[in-house]
Amino acid sequence: MAQNEGPALRYAARSDVGVRRESNEDSGYASARLLAIADGMGGHAGGEIASSLAVTAVAALDESLPETGADLKAALKTVARDVNRMIREMSEQEPALRGMGTTLTALLWDGDMFALAHVGDSRAYMLRDGALYQITHDHTLVQSLVDDGRITPEQAAEHPRRSMVLRVLEGTGDGELDLTLREAQPGDRYLVCSDGLTAVVGPETLFTILTEVDDPGETAHRLIDLANRGGGPDNITCVVADFGPYPAGAERFVVGAATERRLTP
Repeated sequence: MAQNEGPALRYAARSDVGVRRESNEDSGYASARLLAIADGMGGHAGGEIASSLAVTAVAALDESLPETGADLKAALKTVARDVNRMIREMSEQEPALRGMGTTLTALLWDGDMFALAHVGDSRAYMLRDGALYQITHDHTLVQSLVDDGRITPEQAAEHPRRSMVLRVLEGTGDGELDLTLREAQPGDRYLVCSDGLTAVVGPETLFTILTEVDDPGETAHRLIDLANRGGGPDNITCVVADFGPYPAGAERFVVGAATERRLTP
């Protein structure tokens, strides 16, 4: 990839199976212009396959899209539709995979602009000017109850059905996503993570670590360690990226289930 003239990303991705799970159903990806998390679900390896499908399909954009001038939102929308189709076709061919699905949260960059695609309960955060913002909206039962004013965010955190996801890529419909186009500012820090982190580590602690730890890889490692020390009930995947005066990165991180299942979209 050509050397950037303006601000660029420095980035890292880490994934861990957690304390209580036997396999990792999360997949993550980070490159110079693409950050993505997928948290799979479904028995008989279905979760691993679904998240791997999603991350592999998103990662292919690094090769298929021009470096500048692409329609970022359209590209991510097409990927989600294709992943949804692949999940449907694989589920039809293999009954043991029926019911598998995956969240997807992805940031696709072009200069200082990025498209944010999101479905499910993985999250993206932005640290800017000393404040931490959640820039995705959970597609969960408890979030819908909070939106309707029926419970408080504090009650949602303790709700017995807080892990119930209402929207994922699962082979039905057209792969509906939340899609927005955003402008980054030098000095921004971004965290994309699975709910294995946010179910255990609260926003105040996220803010502290994202503020105090400089290196993206060490930041991701510290967050995963905190989640595991908090019980590690689920797989934990973190992508951390800083936008600023950095040399254009060439490394591509593939973590979690996608490292074991290199599936061609």
